Amino acid sequence: QVQLVESGGGLVQPGGSLRLSCAASGIIFSSYAWGWYRQAPGKQRELVARISITSTNRDYAPSVKGRFTITRDDAKKTMYLQMNGLKPDDTAVYYCNAGWSPPTLDWGQGTQVTVSS
Repeated sequence: QVQLVESGGGLVQPGGSLRLSCAASGIIFSSYAWGWYRQAPGKQRELVARISITSTNRDYAPSVKGRFTITRDDAKKTMYLQMNGLKPDDTAVYYCNAGWSPPTLDWGQGTQVTVSS
């Protein structure tokens, strides 16, 4: 059974930083591209960033490019999202999923990120 566990969210002031983690089990982590998604209240879930199997290709939404960095550690079966320069518009529940496009797994519970002063 595949399980995705997102963590690292919280309340942060504008301009602050957070590092999200996505731990996967029940899946051959290294065989997949992975992505971070987010869903703000009243909005559709959107792709934030994705990373290819070899980490050679990384793709970011225009709204986060230059502020967020996606990485992966296949040995730990974990993916990360370093978020710097956070803005109130980044407030959302953040999810991870496998696959370059589209996501291939059932969604986990996500981790809440709230950017507010």
